[in-house]
Order: sequence, then structure tokens, then C-alpha cells
Amino acid sequence: MIKLSIVIISWKMKDMLDVCLGSIYNTTQTHSFEIIVIDNASKDGTKELINEKYPNIIYIENSVNLGVAPARNQGLPIAKGQYTLILDADIKIVNNALDRLVDFLDSNQSFGMVGAKLCYPDMTPQANCKRFPTLSALLLRRIEHTEFAKNHPLYRNHIMSEFNHDQTIEVDYLIGACQMFRTEILKSVGLLDDKIFYGPEDIDFCLRIRSKGWKIGYLHDAIMIHYEQRITKRKLFSLITFKHILGLFYIFYKYNGKLHPSRVKQNHYL
Repeated sequence: MIKLSIVIISWKMKDMLDVCLGSIYNTTQTHSFEIIVIDNASKDGTKELINEKYPNIIYIENSVNLGVAPARNQGLPIAKGQYTLILDADIKIVNNALDRLVDFLDSNQSFGMVGAKLCYPDMTPQANCKRFPTLSALLLRRIEHTEFAKNHPLYRNHIMSEFNHDQTIEVDYLIGACQMFRTEILKSVGLLDDKIFYGPEDIDFCLRIRSKGWKIGYLHDAIMIHYEQRITKRKLFSLITFKHILGLFYIFYKYNGKLHPSRVKQNHYL
């Protein structure tokens, strides 16, 4: 049986995807895995890269950019692993992070999902584990480079600014750049919400997982570099940014104006 299915979507990231795939093969030694790549109409040589360098990968090519959730939903139903990992193409595995994440789920049966410690290239930790936000906190993230946003208590609470990322803890949710979960969960919570083109599908997915009684963990010693090619940061006024903002309003509409309140206490688990 395959232990881990890795689902990666790529949009005009051929070089970063190459680094990501290479790091998976170079660092994952203990557990068997398969890789499913969904190409969102990159037309940048991604198809040729896969065919020439990674012929064993399951490759799905879209004729148009379907967005994040719809594209990932092409890969999730065909995943054969005991666990499934949603992984961004702009990530490089540093240590044996995937093996460690798998071992965590093997050893902690109450946890349905776990994520790695994501770092910038200088190894500064990113805020990839967070508390469920208010709508105001999510909108503040659109201007998170400003002093107003950085110092706002709603934003700071959302990103867990007091957390030093050197503990393994239970969290409200993990960003969609790295989410490893038990594949069986899909039977009860379903796929990602494909009404969300790009944005808070990660929050929605974690809300549904937690609603079924599963815990979500952050594993501090599973380390990855996340180059974070977030389009809404690079292009503040663009169609994708507009769709992202629509997704923010949609998720609050879906949950009647209020996301599930945080009930997680930050404790050591390992």
C-alpha cells in the first residue's frame, strides 16, 4: 500500500516545481509515496519537465487555470495513499520532513491533519499555523506590509504572533501550502470547496475536519522552505486578487458571518 499521496498544483512555476519535486525524492526515505501534479495551464515547459525528468509522476494538464480548490480536487479523488499531502509547488523540503509528518500521524491517532514548519529562505519561520480569523483580520492581511496591520490586535491574534514556532502544538488551522491529512477524512468531510477559486479554501477545509472531531497539529521539527509566490502579494489589483477577496466574503457568508471559534490550547505534544 502507498503510504503517502502528494498533490501539487502548479501555475507557471516550472523551475520551482523542479526544485520541489527533487527535494521530495532526495529527502523522503522511510515511506512510500506517489506524486500527482496538476498543471493549471502553465504553458511554460512544465509538461516537458515532467515527461523528461519525472516520468513516474501522475500528471494532469488543464487547458485553463481552474484555480486552487478545483485543481486540487482533480488530484484528491485519485490519491491512493493512507495519507494525502496538499503541497505548494514553491516549497523545498529541507530535512526528512515528509517522513516526520507521516510518523506523527501514525503515532497520534486523534489528529486528522498535520503541517510542517514553513520558513523563508533565510530560515525565518512563517506564520503557517493560525487561529480562525474574523473577516477584519483576513482583510488586514491584504495590507499586512503596513504598520497599521502589523500592530493590529485582530491581525496579531490571527497569525499567532506570540508563538515562536519551536513547539509542536495543536492549532486551529494550517495554510494550504502544506496540509497532510488522513485520506479517509475525505469520506466524511468531502473535497475542497470548489466555489473558492483562490483563497480561504484552507480555512474551510480545516473547519470541516475539526467539526468531525479531529485535531490539527503543527510539527516544528519537520522543516520546509516556502518561497511563497503568493500572487495577491505581488499584484494587489488583479483579477486573481479580486477573486481572492470574493472568496473571503464567501466563506463568511457560508458560515453565517462567523467562523468556528478558537478552542485550541497551545500545548506540547512531543
